[in-house]
Amino acid sequence: MKKYSSYRDAGVDIEAGNAFVKAIGPLVRSTFRPEVQTDIGGFASLFSLDPHKYKNPLLVSGTDGVGTKLRVAFMAGRFDTVGIDLVAMCVNDIVTCGAEPLFFLDYFATGRLENEVAVQVVSGIVEGCKQGGCALIGGETAEMPDSYPAGEFDLAGFAVGVVDRDAVIDGSMIAEGDAVIGVASSGLHSNGYSLVRKVIFDQLAMNVDDQLPEFRGTVADELLRPTRIYAKTLQNLQKTFALKGIVHITGGGLLENIPRILPKTSKVVLHEGSWDRPAIFDFLQREAGIADDEMHRVFNNGLGLVIVVPEAQCEEIIARLEGLGESAWRVGRVERRRETDPSVEIAAS
Repeated sequence: MKKYSSYRDAGVDIEAGNAFVKAIGPLVRSTFRPEVQTDIGGFASLFSLDPHKYKNPLLVSGTDGVGTKLRVAFMAGRFDTVGIDLVAMCVNDIVTCGAEPLFFLDYFATGRLENEVAVQVVSGIVEGCKQGGCALIGGETAEMPDSYPAGEFDLAGFAVGVVDRDAVIDGSMIAEGDAVIGVASSGLHSNGYSLVRKVIFDQLAMNVDDQLPEFRGTVADELLRPTRIYAKTLQNLQKTFALKGIVHITGGGLLENIPRILPKTSKVVLHEGSWDRPAIFDFLQREAGIADDEMHRVFNNGLGLVIVVPEAQCEEIIARLEGLGESAWRVGRVERRRETDPSVEIAAS
């Protein structure tokens, strides 16, 4: 019988953990904003909120993970983008109310810490924080033997932002006649992967190194494409325009997410074909025979963000979005909703 006389014998390597913290230090510090008051390694992190920047500040928080997209990363042995996804899923949520992201924390849990893999993950988180304009000020690396299969881990993220009470965007001002703008996703983002994996790896018996028909890259290239982060784009728009509602299209797709911001008397009518749908969605629908309603309920279908704006500002906002490097389209309008109407209708163009 094996004798366990140290923590390392039980599967936890304290020295490896210390080496990991030392390795990521410069990466993490590269995200620090001026408001960060502590270095990494303490029991808690301090962040100074500028009292002169906000009249009546409200703190905004959000938490999320990457879901089963991680399983594709395990299969491919590629971990440089899932950290971006982690930040995106949290930050894109909190900016929908008009918030500025301030700082981010991560939770990385694994059975056995592999420093090379963990550094790749944190490098992605750092890149995501830079894209979102927030500081990575803390986190937890939990090494828990026997809790995860060898070579696997789980991720969770936590974002905190701030918005002035008078600047909160909550959908309450949405009215009949408002325009609906769709902003392009980079692809699947981080939702629907339980279905995607069944179609590609089980039904079609493909592997991560296979070339996808009609695509320039491999299965891994397409499925690990990182989620787009919209924080800086939205902050730019808010300086000039009256955004009435913002929707991050995540789990639940277009049909489940858009109603979350709508008054009960309003519905959104989207015009099918009014935006460009990336080829991955056409491929999945064709190969698996997925119904249109299911596609709209599971995936973003090419729209990572939906914004409700006054009709008079629609074209100018689209022009600004395109100037910021986004692809954007007028995809629908707000109409009066009768009691029996769905909150979102997909109409033929």
